[in-house]
Amino acid sequence: MKGTKRTVVYLISLLIILGFWMIPAPAGMSASGMQVLGILLGVLLLWLTESIDWPSYLCLAGLTLVPELKMGSILSSSFGNSTFAFLLFTFMCTYAVGQTSFVKRCAIGFITNRLASKGSWWFITIYCLSVLLIGMVMSPVVLFVIYMPILNSVCSELKLEKSDKLANTLILGTLFSCAISCGMTPISHTFPVMALGFYNQMSGSTISYAHYMAEAIPVGLISFVAMLAIFRFILRPDTAKLRELNAENLKADLKPMEKREKWIVGIFFAVVVAWVMPEFLKGVLPGVASFFSARGTTFPPMIGAIAMFMISIDGKPLLNFKEAMSKGVQWGGLVMAAATLAIGSAMTNADIGLTAWLSGAIEPVLTGLNPVLIVLVFAVWTYIMTNACSNMVTVTVVCAVALPICLASGGALNAASMAAMIGMGASYAFVLPPAHPNVALAIGTGWTNTSQVVKYGLPLMVIALLAAAFVGYPIGSALMLY
Repeated sequence: MKGTKRTVVYLISLLIILGFWMIPAPAGMSASGMQVLGILLGVLLLWLTESIDWPSYLCLAGLTLVPELKMGSILSSSFGNSTFAFLLFTFMCTYAVGQTSFVKRCAIGFITNRLASKGSWWFITIYCLSVLLIGMVMSPVVLFVIYMPILNSVCSELKLEKSDKLANTLILGTLFSCAISCGMTPISHTFPVMALGFYNQMSGSTISYAHYMAEAIPVGLISFVAMLAIFRFILRPDTAKLRELNAENLKADLKPMEKREKWIVGIFFAVVVAWVMPEFLKGVLPGVASFFSARGTTFPPMIGAIAMFMISIDGKPLLNFKEAMSKGVQWGGLVMAAATLAIGSAMTNADIGLTAWLSGAIEPVLTGLNPVLIVLVFAVWTYIMTNACSNMVTVTVVCAVALPICLASGGALNAASMAAMIGMGASYAFVLPPAHPNVALAIGTGWTNTSQVVKYGLPLMVIALLAAAFVGYPIGSALMLY
């Protein structure tokens, strides 16, 4: 934003934050609830128009002025929250893996196997499937950046033009698959983790990774098949040139897996196993399951990062602390996650009573509606909002409204399944440029454009939200009986 416009936005934001203190609260809402609402709306304006980093500090500063909140409790619910620590350590571990050739090795391994060589659509399917599977344990931005050289090599090998529908298919497949995979697991993915954190704050219960994935993976697979159908029957690229691709050329720059890479990948997958293991070991090794469950999801990546700091190969640690902190940690997103956790904690603070008021205000509108329709309303809200603005804002706002209503529904709505659906849905950001950095990166490559992203992303978004509401949520409700 330019100077004058930025100044106007700043003034409006501050006016909202400070002005809500002087506006009489509606019936049933406390003055402090009005303050918290003003902070949320004022900072939300800056998150949407300015950036996600420094306005998050303004959010924390504003909360210190709410009488019921003390600085210690604000810091505890933000930077001291286990979700913040989880993301910090996970960013470090993911960065270490991203510095190796492992992801590229896996990707090329997928698209040069026998199935991929059986035909053009086999190749497209395997290519996109490789993104989907690797993306289940990898940050979507990191994955997208790693895949770009591979995509460029394929397009160069086939001598594709920027306007070629085959090139459009491959870049859109990369973009959409990154987003879908981000919603399928909480592993290395910020938005599902935030939603699970909000549920924990409001209910005191914890959603296991196994239960989350049991709800999210079927939705992801349905969305993935729908994406391929859209490519096959709507985009309809000419795939004849793929017969000319010598996939073996893609292996030219790959070197054998070295000892360093093996250690890093081994530690990272040990972390992944520790995340999902407790749910499956309850009946077999209850002591082991109890050990990891008691320490939460932050423990495995913390131990993983420590191991990488301590273990050295050829005199060089697997992970350099300074480098990991400066290059591996996405501080802007992390600071915003801290702020949204703090504002979420304030909104659910019983002494402030804002969520109780929100639930009471919205409940009459939803009373009498079929629970399935209510789920659909929140699914539509989540998927539209995440594609129009920030994913983190979407998780914060929708969870703040939806979860109290679910918890107060007397069992008619499952709050745990709803939280999983919101965290998953916030990841499906691929329709508009503001939705996610990957959208802007995809358009910036020249292999696609904004109109194509919207044209093919919009129907995929609709199918995904319907799958979330009518397939994922019922599965989650049947499993998550917390």
